Amino acid sequence: MKAAVLALRQAGAARVVVAVPVGPPDTCTELEELADQVVCLQRPIHFMAVGQWYEEFGQTTDREVQELLQAGPEPRSGRRFDARSE
Repeated sequence: MKAAVLALRQAGAARVVVAVPVGPPDTCTELEELADQVVCLQRPIHFMAVGQWYEEFGQTTDREVQELLQAGPEPRSGRRFDARSE
């Protein structure tokens, strides 16, 4: 998430809002220093992993992510994500 916020800043985003249902308190505090706003519904003290807060938390494969990125809208810069170049 930190990398995403920094990339959005570098791309010239006018405003960056991070919204997550749950996150560790220290990470949310760090994100508050990078983003314009952080919305985190729960910040449990004993946070170990995101998956522990969901009944179902299946893993997404790299291939699924690549397909979703390719199917998404064209970025304003006109550049498409190319997983092969990463």
